[in-house]
Amino acid sequence: MSSLTPTARVILGMLKLGVPTGYDIKRVIDGSTRFFWTASYGQIYPELKRLRKAGLVTARQEPRGKVKRTVYELTPKGEEALHEWLTDSEDVLFEIRDESLLRLFFSDMLTKDEVLANVHMQQRIFELVLGRFREIEVEAREGVAEGLEYPYLALRYGLDFITWARDWYAEVERRLEAGEPLFELDDDEAAGGETRLGAAG
Repeated sequence: MSSLTPTARVILGMLKLGVPTGYDIKRVIDGSTRFFWTASYGQIYPELKRLRKAGLVTARQEPRGKVKRTVYELTPKGEEALHEWLTDSEDVLFEIRDESLLRLFFSDMLTKDEVLANVHMQQRIFELVLGRFREIEVEAREGVAEGLEYPYLALRYGLDFITWARDWYAEVERRLEAGEPLFELDDDEAAGGETRLGAAG
């Protein structure tokens, strides 16, 4: 079982990819993993200090002009900890934080028009995210040419998932406007089985 904190996991991975400073780690996260695994400066810098104290990374000063700059590298112990986490099959964290889905969960408290407004807004948000993903794809393809296939594969997952989610909300909107049932449940359907919901039908 990995002892790495959620922030340490992304930091060690970024260092292994050659992202050397706390500032650079945050910049790369903002353009890639933040859509599913983010970290703030307030998390990154304290975690780098803890990782250094634990012997997982080294640090050296490489100022640029008058700008202070600390460069970090993985130690063999850090490499081992990263590999242990990447191959851990017993302690895999799954968590989705989606405010729009939380609003949908509580939508019985809203009027039909209010729900429609939220559902329509979510589709616009997904369109914006898809636009951003397509911009990122240009850089991700360059990474593929350099031998980094899996960041692009994760991006493809994001593109496919957001496209599906946008279409799912579009189907919910259509059903709401048409006054149709939002989902279909068979009377003899066992709980926990596949349920036809929105566009998944």
